[in-house]
Amino acid sequence: MSGEERIAAAFEAAADEGRAALMPYMMAGYPDRETGLAVANAYADAGADLIELGVPFSDPLADGPTIHAAATEALGAGATLRTALEVCEAVADRVPVVFMAYANMVLAHGGSGKFAEMASAAGAAGVIVPDLPLDEAGEVREAFAGEGLALVPLLAPTTPAERRRQICEAARGFVYVVSTVGTTGERTEIPAALTELVEATKAEAATPVAVGFGIGTPEQAGQVGEIADGVIIGSRLVRAAGEGGSPRGAADAVGSFLAETRDALGAGSIQ
Repeated sequence: MSGEERIAAAFEAAADEGRAALMPYMMAGYPDRETGLAVANAYADAGADLIELGVPFSDPLADGPTIHAAATEALGAGATLRTALEVCEAVADRVPVVFMAYANMVLAHGGSGKFAEMASAAGAAGVIVPDLPLDEAGEVREAFAGEGLALVPLLAPTTPAERRRQICEAARGFVYVVSTVGTTGERTEIPAALTELVEATKAEAATPVAVGFGIGTPEQAGQVGEIADGVIIGSRLVRAAGEGGSPRGAADAVGSFLAETRDALGAGSIQ
């Protein structure tokens, strides 16, 4: 199957179980190479339906303090795109992997065609490029599609209705709905307006709709899982990986959190 088909199959399998798909985020090479690999395998062992894999980058726009600090530490430890490709290779046969890479990372590694070749060879299913505007994404989308990769777009609470329609029409893999204005990070509560935004997006998208940013507890994941097709959790898991103290400690911490979160998702139902 193509990467786009693997993503679709993952969402369908979760829906068949009566729950939203669980998509944990991790930073490649954080806090070091060995721990990053252990975390990725722990995600797969704990039942992640998909994995969002961050490529360390020095100047992120969408990442909050926790993930930005993780990228800085990973880079300091010698992480590169090759580190992320290695993580992808380690788990891609078990779970679809979607890279999260900024546009400069794509351009710096031979452009969209070469980047797509490398990602596809590593087994990736898709790529999120958060700072790539819809109007400038055509060439990248075609290059990725040529390698079977889905270019996953982001949609924010501030996105105008017509722009939202255009994003949904161009989406491949799934639509990533940003739950709140601002950067990534744990929040105390889910925005009240999220339900309306997700419902409007699901009405216009031919792909699944997943929600990320600000989901930091199993209970919050359960809430979001009642309205969305997928739930993305990042900063909370990155923090757990950094506090693990060792590769095994990090793997145990993230695995325990994900197991509890899957239980919370199973307790709800997709609308």
